[in-house]
Amino acid sequence: MEELLKNYQSVADQHAIHWIKVGQTGDFPENAGACVKYNFKQIAVYYFTRTNSWYACQNLCPHKMEMVLSRGMTGDSQGIPKVACPLHKKTFSLEDGSNLNGEEYSIATYPVRIQEGNVYIGFVD
Repeated sequence: MEELLKNYQSVADQHAIHWIKVGQTGDFPENAGACVKYNFKQIAVYYFTRTNSWYACQNLCPHKMEMVLSRGMTGDSQGIPKVACPLHKKTFSLEDGSNLNGEEYSIATYPVRIQEGNVYIGFVD
């Protein structure tokens, strides 16, 4: 399973080389997550209606190595958009992937762009 984590590395917007269309904005639930697949990666995509913000991160929860983050609870912690693993409630920032519980492990995040009603996620590979 440790090998699985190596597939996920955060990508900053300015470093994205490939922008992959993953659907139209209407394909994704409001204030919740959905999972898309790119190569060997499962990516969780979230849309927060209150702030009209989109986020993407690995779907793999590093705590118990389960592909569940797209089904996690979304919200914010002191203004930081977050997702909580539905299994054990470990929370992660959707901005930078940091663990909001103060634990060492984090998640990879990816930039999201909306163009003409389409959702794109940025990758380096």
